[in-house]
Formats: sequence, C-alpha cells, structure tokens
Amino acid sequence: MATITRFPCIRHCSTGPTVYVQHRAKGAVRHAGPGQAFWFRAIDATISEVPLDDRDLPVLVTLRAADLQQLTAPATVTYRVADPELAARRVDFSIDLAMGLWLEQPLEAIAAMLHGATAAAVVALLAPEPLEQALRADPTELGRRVTAALVADARIADLGLEIVGVRFGLLRPEPEVERAMQTPARERIQEDADKATFARRALAVEREAAIGENELANQIELARRQEELIARRGANARREAGEAAAAGAIAADADAAKVRTVAEARADADRALGEAKAVGERARLDAYRDVRPEVLTALALQQLAANMPSIERLTVTPDLLTDVLGGLLGGGTTAGAPAPVLATER
Repeated sequence: MATITRFPCIRHCSTGPTVYVQHRAKGAVRHAGPGQAFWFRAIDATISEVPLDDRDLPVLVTLRAADLQQLTAPATVTYRVADPELAARRVDFSIDLAMGLWLEQPLEAIAAMLHGATAAAVVALLAPEPLEQALRADPTELGRRVTAALVADARIADLGLEIVGVRFGLLRPEPEVERAMQTPARERIQEDADKATFARRALAVEREAAIGENELANQIELARRQEELIARRGANARREAGEAAAAGAIAADADAAKVRTVAEARADADRALGEAKAVGERARLDAYRDVRPEVLTALALQQLAANMPSIERLTVTPDLLTDVLGGLLGGGTTAGAPAPVLATER
C-alpha cells in the first residue's frame, strides 16, 4: 500500500519494492516503476498501484464425473503480475490520493477471472473420466496439466499475469459416495485384519501344540529316566543283597568253621583229658593192685570221710576200735562176733 503524505498544495507518495506505481498527470506518465517516491498534485494526478509479489488464490472446483457423480477438487493457484503496465491498463488499480487505498477491488477481479479459468481447465480434465478414475488421478500431474492450460489461456496473458503453478489437494466425492467407496477397502482391510488375526491364532495354536509336544516329550524322557533310575536302583539293591548274602554266607562259613574248629579242639582236649584220666586211672589201679585190703579200706574210708558231710560228734565203740586195730595189726573179727557199731551225731 502506498504511503501518501499531504502538504499544503502538494502531496508526496512513497511505495515499497514489491509494488509497481504508475503516476499520470494530465494523461501523461510522469513516474512508473517499483519502489517509487515522488511529489504530485492531487488536482491533476492519477496513481495506479500494482503488486508484484507472488499471490496464492484458493480455488474449489465442483464438477460431475462421467458417471454423474459429484466431485470436489480443491486447488491453489499461485500467480504474479508479470506486466504491471499492461495490468494497470486492463484492471483498475488506481488508489485514493488521500489514503493510498485502492478505489476498486482489482485483486478480486483477477481472482474471479483466474477462478473461472482454473475451474474450466479442471472440468475439461476430470469431467470425461469416471469418478473412481478421477479420484485416482495424480495431484502433481493434474496440477502440471492445469498450469499448462492456464499458461495457454489468452485472457490471462492479456491481463499481464504469469501463472507460477497450481497445486491440488485431496479430491473428494460426496460424503455418501465416499463412504460407499470406502466400504470395499474397509472390508478388504478388515478381511486382511481377520486373516492376520486367524493367522496369529493359528500360529498361537501351533506354538501351544509345539509346547504341549515338547512338554509331553519331556515327560516321556523323564519317565524313561525314572524307569532307568528304578531299574538301576533295583539292580543296585539286588547287587547289594547278593553281596550281603555272599558276605553272610562267608561269615556263616567262617563261624561254622570256627565252631567246628572249637568243637574239634574241645573234642581233642576231651579226648586227651579222657586218655590222661584213663592213663591216670590205670596207673592208680596199677598202684592199688599190690596194696593190701586194709590199706584200701583205710583209703576208702578216707575218701568217704572227705566226701561225707561235716560230723559234729563221732562215737566209737570199743568193739569197732578193737576190730579196726585188729585188722590193722593183721587180725580180724572173731567169727560169730557182732559187727561193730559206729554211731555219729550231727
């Protein structure tokens, strides 16, 4: 926007580098170019201000495809004023000499013209196509083709405009049609999700089966090892029992041999003792063989006395003493005489 400074009888105008200014006084061009600063008189001056920067124009094109389905194509047209002098002649860019504002709306006029040209180019490209094919159009390629169509439009060139480019957003049909068209894709996605779920479940079942088989194999291996352990323990127990039985048999044989040895020793000792006793008896009998009867009687009495119980009192009658003395002296008892009586008292 131009800056107007007012003084008595004269005014000053200054603009930026992105604005083309054309000053006419009495129909003749006095100043023209970007970034101008000059003095002028408002009574006979006309000033036009044309922007030189790039500008974006949003365009929303609604059309019917070949299958009579409605389609919306949002686009953004980027343009600039390439020939500002030509644009100033074709469009009213004059400004208020007091405030520096446009007296008309030149950019809206340019926008309307560009909107119509862009809509015509988009309709020419997409209307012959069915809806599904039109929705599958490449936005970059579509923008390039629309840009080429706008560049070739003579009306745009006559305004001194240059089309920088056209960008398209997401092409969309009516909401009901869009939902209907999305349904098969959603069904395929859901089907793929179900397949993935089933595959995951099948994989989980296979893994569970593998785990079960592994556990069963482990249990079988454990049972086999337990069987081997039981068999090994039984064999060890039998071996221990056999060893114990053999050791017991050896011990029993040793005890029996010991007993036999002891018995034989005792038998030999008893035999030797008996033989010694027999020899002693024979010797004693041989010794007694030549002894007189009286001596034997005395020895017998002595032996008897040694084996008899203790006698507190002994009564010897004269008759007994006479017979004993007579026997010791070589005599005997008188025939017909009574036997001596030996009385003892305990």
